[in-house]
Amino acid sequence: MEGSTNAPEAAAQSADPVGVNDYDSFAEAYSAETENNLVNAYYARPAMLALAGDVAGRRILDAGCGSGPLSAAMRDRGAVVTGIDASARMLELARQRLGDDVALHRVDLSDRLPFADGAFDDVVASLVLHYLEDWGPTLTELRRVLKPGGRLIASVDHPFVAYTIQEPRPDYFATTSYSFDWTFNGQSAPMTFWRKPLHAMTDAFTAAGFRITTISEPQPDPAARELFPEAFHGLSTKACFLFFVVEVPPSAKGSED
Repeated sequence: MEGSTNAPEAAAQSADPVGVNDYDSFAEAYSAETENNLVNAYYARPAMLALAGDVAGRRILDAGCGSGPLSAAMRDRGAVVTGIDASARMLELARQRLGDDVALHRVDLSDRLPFADGAFDDVVASLVLHYLEDWGPTLTELRRVLKPGGRLIASVDHPFVAYTIQEPRPDYFATTSYSFDWTFNGQSAPMTFWRKPLHAMTDAFTAAGFRITTISEPQPDPAARELFPEAFHGLSTKACFLFFVVEVPPSAKGSED
């Protein structure tokens, strides 16, 4: 879900899994709070856009598009964007933002994607994969819908951060879940994420047939320094999210231009 805030900044530990990750229940509050905040508007989204580069004319799938801020930014840069999300309410908000410029579909990333092989030049998955225990089936599908030479640009909670906030400390080398309560405008919602060690992430990409081209730990947009002076210093001096660019080899079989 694009716009996911960093767990240590947004949450207290929660033991109640009821209704977990139900974005429909707090879509408006979530979308409003992440629209112009430091972590999302001045860090996560600019980093994704920088890694994507010139997207004019490119067919891009926004996987986990939420209310559509990243889709809108890529559309405004000339991309032909399709958005998918599991939350019906988030997609309603995305439609209000995007009008008819972006095709939107309700899709769970655990399921087969409703697109042809090689349908996209790029996939962006901003702060989405850490909701999944097993990346394998999802990455296989994302690779299928990318053309040879196509890119997956993804960001996740940094595995070091997710490791250090858990008490007691888990086995770093294991894939472990962690839960907490998010609060937006006084509204709380239980959330559960899956933390993987770095090698498990890179292994998942390569097992799905991707070639890793970039692993990035970017800095926030300098424009945020005056807007968020205290929080900016903290965000610029510690790990927060981890960003990847992986590509389908140009000679890959099983996808079409």
